[in-house]
Amino acid sequence: MADKAHVTSVDALETFRANLVLYVSRARPTVEEVSSDVLRTRLWLQNDQRLHWEGQHRRRAKQLEQAQAALSGARLSDLRGDKTVEQNAVRKAKAALEEAEAKLKRLKQWTRDFDSQVQPLVKQLEKLHTVLSNDMLLANAYLTRAIDTLSAYAEMAPPSAATTSPAPAAVPGEAAVTPGNSGSDAGPQGGAA
Repeated sequence: MADKAHVTSVDALETFRANLVLYVSRARPTVEEVSSDVLRTRLWLQNDQRLHWEGQHRRRAKQLEQAQAALSGARLSDLRGDKTVEQNAVRKAKAALEEAEAKLKRLKQWTRDFDSQVQPLVKQLEKLHTVLSNDMLLANAYLTRAIDTLSAYAEMAPPSAATTSPAPAAVPGEAAVTPGNSGSDAGPQGGAA
């Protein structure tokens, strides 16, 4: 069994820790940006788009009324004249109004369903943000301590051979010799009593 572990990968740990710090420094702002994009999208649906399409609906309804009034006026003024321009204008205004109504309907559905569709993903995003903000900081601290510990261990001098060599085993039937004891003046065989 080896007396000392052979530590060679402290540099690899330092490189890994540096890459982890770099990853966290890039990932956290990205996750925060995505979170704010979700909020901006919700507000865009609830406010900007709603106001836009309600305004479009009113404007297009007014255009349809004007086109229908122009068609009625053309019918009253000339009973046999060509009214295709006015009829096309009415048809075009109706299609534009129907488009605005469909957009409003779809917008209301998205506004109603947005949270239920997005909330599970937002929860996962929040978990990732927690990991990046808390767990990765703890991991960085742990790696720093591990690198310091391994570096200190690698710098220690190996124990000398004299302090680590085991004591010679006693042969059965022979007295053990210890410093200060030659083995002749003590024991049951004839020492001073």
